[in-house]
Amino acid sequence: MNILVVGSGASAVHFAQSALEKGHEVTMVDVGRERPAPVRPGDSFEDLKRNLDDPVAHLLGENFEAVTYPGGEGEFYGFPPNKSYVFEGITPFQVRASGFAPLVSFAQGGLAEAWTAGVFPFREEELADFPFSYDDLAPFYDLVARRIGISGTRDDLAELHPVHDHLLPPLDLDEHSRVLLERYEAKRETFRSLGVTMGRSRIATLSEERDGRPACEKLGRCLLGCPTESLYTPLVTLRELLKHERFTYRGGLFARRFEYDSSGRISVLVTQHVRDGEEEKFPVEHLVLGAGTLSSANIVMESWFEETGEILRLSGLMDNRQVLMPFVNPRLLRHPHDPETYQYHQITIGLEGETPRDLVHGLLTTLKSASIHPVVQGIPLDVGTSLWMFRNLHAALGLVNINFADRRRKDCYVTLGGTSLVTRSRAPALRIHYERPAGERRRLRRAKRRFRRALSKLGCFVPPRMSHVRPMGSSVHYAGTLPMSEKDEPFTTTPDGRSRDFENLWIVDATTFPFLPAKNLTFTLMANAARIADRAF
Repeated sequence: MNILVVGSGASAVHFAQSALEKGHEVTMVDVGRERPAPVRPGDSFEDLKRNLDDPVAHLLGENFEAVTYPGGEGEFYGFPPNKSYVFEGITPFQVRASGFAPLVSFAQGGLAEAWTAGVFPFREEELADFPFSYDDLAPFYDLVARRIGISGTRDDLAELHPVHDHLLPPLDLDEHSRVLLERYEAKRETFRSLGVTMGRSRIATLSEERDGRPACEKLGRCLLGCPTESLYTPLVTLRELLKHERFTYRGGLFARRFEYDSSGRISVLVTQHVRDGEEEKFPVEHLVLGAGTLSSANIVMESWFEETGEILRLSGLMDNRQVLMPFVNPRLLRHPHDPETYQYHQITIGLEGETPRDLVHGLLTTLKSASIHPVVQGIPLDVGTSLWMFRNLHAALGLVNINFADRRRKDCYVTLGGTSLVTRSRAPALRIHYERPAGERRRLRRAKRRFRRALSKLGCFVPPRMSHVRPMGSSVHYAGTLPMSEKDEPFTTTPDGRSRDFENLWIVDATTFPFLPAKNLTFTLMANAARIADRAF
């Protein structure tokens, strides 16, 4: 069986790996911007500052493009210059948005090349809208955990994040994370009475050597990109696929649309060479879209428009609203910070919601190696005093990234638009519209109060007026525009990801998710893609 896969992100590569293991032939079509080679891969973050000829250019950019300026959007961190390739756009793909700040990737490995490696299985209650149960998905969580390597432990969070097989020992905690977790364990009953559950994050970063990848060497370069690939990204799997004799990778190609007959059977995938705009067509036996929610929806809508002249509006777009809440732990004032440690979140906090599906999920990151300017500029003092204060506060600082669940709604949608709709000679732009759900401000205020109270019980305080509500689209957890369902309705898929409108089309990314819990969805994306490859092919 010949399978044509669009995209090389988390869903696409794990679908392809499972399809190859079942004996199929797989061709992957991808724009595929390549990751730059790591600079001085053996150096720690502190070593880079000492050893590079121009560390400022490397860490902040030749034109200081990674600097977060005063009066900006209120973000506390940005992506370093060497991650710009992940988000670099292409001319054929134009987006216009209202109420939404979209990010799209055309990199090898997709958006997960910039993820923070949090691994959070969906529990049974969070799969209530899905046309399958946790038991159907659990074997594929186990499978993906074996493939990518996940560090963690069984603790109180097992109630919120089911424990899968193939769990490696947890990473060593940095001092601040250890102090916070010890405080929670000492007052566990108090926290549980407040509906607060806390424990160690499960992380797709190796605590011991595995399949030629070394254990985390604590270089402090996580945000810059792990130079040893101890932190898993989909590019690790793509490189393994490239060694397979039944796998073909075609990079430099933007998948525009597919052509289909009156019965809905797809015959051709139409692509465009990014370099020169020339068109190239691929014959299709089975087509699999794993390009990400926005790109996969765009391919379906443009294909429909090219054939019928009709502009589709696919409703149900979802994303996790996020709130960034900085805090200070007075117990660590004037402590030296340790930059040579794992940089991303090591602690996760769950707040019970009105229902199990309304869990509020917080990723607690203690400040280690980072660009300090976004923090310093938020201190309401002069620069000199702010820098002095920061040096004394550094080891005591932390940030909670609070995530909220989202549901499909008709007033959140993707469609096509723009002046190019006058003719079919040029593709229309993707248009995105997102409306806040009713009562969101009240829910955010209540959650922030509860997190401030939890942090207070941990011995920390939250500086006033420094919490930041991120714009929708910032989490990049997009989902929901072609949902899987038991009901036979247009522009949905079967439980196995097969389109109900096109006979030989499968969709394996979050486009098909009918509900979005308050969690990073990458682990579930990989597991679901492997499930579809196993069950549908």
